Amino acid sequence: MGASNPILIPELRGMLSDGDRDGLRSVIEELHPATVAEFSEGLQDDEIWRLLSEATLERQADVFAYYPLPRQVALVEAADRVHLGSLLEWMAADNRDDLLRQLAPALVEDILPLVAKAERHDIRMLLSCPEGSSGALMTTEYASLPADISTGEAVTRLRLQAPNSELIYYIYVLDNDRRLVGFVSLRDLILSKPTAMVSELMQRDVISVRVDEPQDQVVLKLARFDFLAIPVVDDRGRLVGIVTHDDVLDAVRQDATDDAQRIAAISPLGESYLDAGLVSMTWKRGVWLTILFATAAVTAMVLARSPIPYPWLIAFIPLVIASGGNSGNQSATLVITALSTGDCRLSDWGRILKRESILGILLGTLLAVPGYFLALIYAPGPFEAMVIPITILSVVMLGTLVGSALPLLFRSIGLDPALMSNPFVSAIVDVVGIILYMSVAVIMLS
Repeated sequence: MGASNPILIPELRGMLSDGDRDGLRSVIEELHPATVAEFSEGLQDDEIWRLLSEATLERQADVFAYYPLPRQVALVEAADRVHLGSLLEWMAADNRDDLLRQLAPALVEDILPLVAKAERHDIRMLLSCPEGSSGALMTTEYASLPADISTGEAVTRLRLQAPNSELIYYIYVLDNDRRLVGFVSLRDLILSKPTAMVSELMQRDVISVRVDEPQDQVVLKLARFDFLAIPVVDDRGRLVGIVTHDDVLDAVRQDATDDAQRIAAISPLGESYLDAGLVSMTWKRGVWLTILFATAAVTAMVLARSPIPYPWLIAFIPLVIASGGNSGNQSATLVITALSTGDCRLSDWGRILKRESILGILLGTLLAVPGYFLALIYAPGPFEAMVIPITILSVVMLGTLVGSALPLLFRSIGLDPALMSNPFVSAIVDVVGIILYMSVAVIMLS
């Protein structure tokens, strides 16, 4: 969602102050809900509610879902409780679940009694799903049919279900206990003879996910099979919801943002950059900056205690350390990405370390050659200059091995490799790189 449109804010406020209900109604009914939310986001909370009140509840729910989550929370806290119950009933189940997870538990308990009993059951069921699971991502608005009816009757039933279904292309076939036994596409139903049975058309090899399965597994299955949606079942095989491609897209985008922030040694903000509080951002950035500062201090202490046989070696310290750190961060990023997308698993650790060892030799050689020619300019002679390429080759090999091994290690013990790997790669390569540099120098030049 982009920033609010400041040009239209005075016009909207003018309509509100003049009581121009027809003008407000035309704005909210004729424009796309996302456009209405974008244009009106700069209004005060009470002004937004006055604008929304000019539309039907269904339209209000459509527009409300396009406000950023922090603004939705602020609007809910400022709203009339009775009105909230009706609005929540009209919201899409997944959007409603995202909102309620952001609210204080006491406020949720105040609102839920105002929601219809059937909707209340779905809400509590979705809220009971753990964060990060497929259940937290799913919606309960799906279309279903029994297997023992004709396609003609199936189409008639679907006309009744369609208004309350988020996606109607896939229709899931259930038995009497609501266990998922197959699915049929809307296209197949329409093209078949009206007398054909649903059981004759349905596909029985259904790809599904468990309600407690991690979200990354849902993403991988949707991408692998190119589905628009994937069914979610409980431990008894009963259908409890579906995860649609648009919900997965939102989750992937959020995960990518979080991973990018983690790789930069920032705890995920969980909200937009401009909405994040300064104190919160200071904490989330400062913790890891402090850790990195401490590791840099260790490097400084190692350097202070290391003998430097020749002053010209000092000039190459940044080059040597940067070569190892950069190659290590490259390896860490590639392995983290491969683990996240399913391109590799922990069981592939042998192949990963072998590949990175070979790459370390190749990359180290690639950097060592120009490093040697640069060292010739400052070193007393060609033999002394060999300290630089030998050290570069060593630290690049070290960096690639450490960078590939740490994500695997952190994943194996249940830690997030994206948050932990790069800071530790830099710390290890800096400290060990200095020791290697000075050791090679002492051995060759003493």
